[in-house]
Amino acid sequence: MFDNLVLNTDSYKASHWLQYPPATTGAFSYVESRGGRYDRTVFFGLQAILKSQLAKPVTHAMIDEAAALLAAHGEPFNEAGWRRIVDVHGGRLPVRIRAVPEGTVVPTHQALMTIENTDPECYWLPSYLETLLLRVWYPVTVATISWHVKQTIKATLEKTSDNAATELPFKLHDFGARGVSSQESAALGGLAHLVNFMGSDTLSAVLAGRAWYNEPMAAFSIPAAEHSTVTSWGRPNEVEAYRNMLARFGKPGALFSVVSDSYDLFHAVRTLWGGELKQAVIDSGATLVVRPDSGDPVTVVAETLKILDETFGSTINGKGYKVLNHVRVIQGDGVNPTSIAAILDRIVADGFSAENLAFGMGGGLLQQLDRDTQKFALKCSAAKVDGQWIDVSKNPATDPGKRSKAGRLALLVDGAGTYRTVALAEGQAIEPGWRDAMATVWENGQLLVDQTLAQVRARSEG
Repeated sequence: MFDNLVLNTDSYKASHWLQYPPATTGAFSYVESRGGRYDRTVFFGLQAILKSQLAKPVTHAMIDEAAALLAAHGEPFNEAGWRRIVDVHGGRLPVRIRAVPEGTVVPTHQALMTIENTDPECYWLPSYLETLLLRVWYPVTVATISWHVKQTIKATLEKTSDNAATELPFKLHDFGARGVSSQESAALGGLAHLVNFMGSDTLSAVLAGRAWYNEPMAAFSIPAAEHSTVTSWGRPNEVEAYRNMLARFGKPGALFSVVSDSYDLFHAVRTLWGGELKQAVIDSGATLVVRPDSGDPVTVVAETLKILDETFGSTINGKGYKVLNHVRVIQGDGVNPTSIAAILDRIVADGFSAENLAFGMGGGLLQQLDRDTQKFALKCSAAKVDGQWIDVSKNPATDPGKRSKAGRLALLVDGAGTYRTVALAEGQAIEPGWRDAMATVWENGQLLVDQTLAQVRARSEG
């Protein structure tokens, strides 16, 4: 149903080929974050869109379908233009797409990618592709949220842990697969998170890493209980449910997670895990990860750590903070960037190292965001009319924040890592001390740069 590239656009785009000035032969567009929640974004996901959406050539059968549908839908259709793409270009779209390398952290208000046609007869094509290409906002925004949370956790680990670098990759686990609108969103958003971390329960993201970024295994997980596997034993047998988890997964060096709030979290932590099962946990050689799943996250995590410290004990690390013996905690309820910071502040104030705690983030990671979170837009900035490039921009009096950039844009970076977007005439040299921060990644239906997830992750580290 969704395999026709010609129909992967907004309805009104079908009429735009009739609206440009006569003698138009070129159009140049760009994508930027015009601000938003964060002052920097992590560019990611374009390669996934290119491989999954643009790699399949357009066919005459696709054009036939689009012509019939749009006629019934009430829109004109540039049938001749699309037939030309098949007959002249073999169905490969005659466009050039340039972008910053994926994983690059770029301040907002800068061009992140550009699109232009390479066939003068297809001047209408860059705008036609806006709907499809601007969906890059989603993986960029997820990667950005995840990256900023990573900075929060990293700072706390560096303050309170002797093993910050080892601990960090597994401190934010993706719990979001069930909370998104589609498997495609789970794949693309879940993989965006894995630019920054290596823990996830979103299997679609692992598949996406293999398909789109040459990564055999993008993420790891551990055995974990859910409420049904505890409550099916019945409340009188709650301890037997936990004992079963310990028997099945409590092997030397292993980790396993058990949700423990099905009835009374603090009773389970103090009396069952920290009492009846305490010695069995110690003797197993495994690490038990207790998962609270209700109540005020800040208070509940703090109290859970306190009880585990009282029952299992702790050691004081080189930074002067407590590290629990045999047990850890993962908080997956009510988790978002704000609550993560609040929870970390509280446990550090209570004397605990951040290495005692991991987070699971679902809707706050993959779903509680939209295009306006980072104010993403794709706009035309130049057009070639009568053989000359002219600047194109909008500047609405009712919202200066929506003012767009003009010219054939390039993103430059200097040796200090400072970025700036400039307009360059065709063939104009870059001024000394600056270099082009973009590369041509796609041209005339061909992927020119095939980036691995490992490369993307390395860039995100700066």
